[in-house]
Amino acid sequence: LKTWDGRTSFCSVPRLPSQGCCCCSKSRPGMKLPRVNDTEVRVGRFDELDDPGCREFSIGDGDWPFRGFVIRQGDDIFAYQNFCVHVGHPLNWSPNRFLTKDGAAIICASHGATYEIETGHCFAGPGFGKSLRKVAVTVRDGVVFVSGPNSM
Repeated sequence: LKTWDGRTSFCSVPRLPSQGCCCCSKSRPGMKLPRVNDTEVRVGRFDELDDPGCREFSIGDGDWPFRGFVIRQGDDIFAYQNFCVHVGHPLNWSPNRFLTKDGAAIICASHGATYEIETGHCFAGPGFGKSLRKVAVTVRDGVVFVSGPNSM
């Protein structure tokens, strides 16, 4: 099968371009489709975050909830899974501490892998060239919300 932009697809379910792929949630550029089992949680008020600043969140209960963090940078907000692409453990050792001392980048406390805030792309250290997993984030009425799976 061919996708709306001419690429080959392994999905056998016909979909409109605006609907994206039924099995992998891929969609046209700039469009974000929530996964069926995603849960939305409130992280806190946008104006309560330092600039730049971070706040951790978790989605789900039990032994393996989905853990992530949001980053405020000016008027922008970004969210990522708290998972180092190098070794697979959390990026931080201290609560809500994910940024370099100057606040210009995300850093893994274990091995110093350094990631761009805007993209999650690792530009230095172990994991070079890989990227953090983005998490859907929105601000409504001054409150930050994230959507993600209930477990790792």
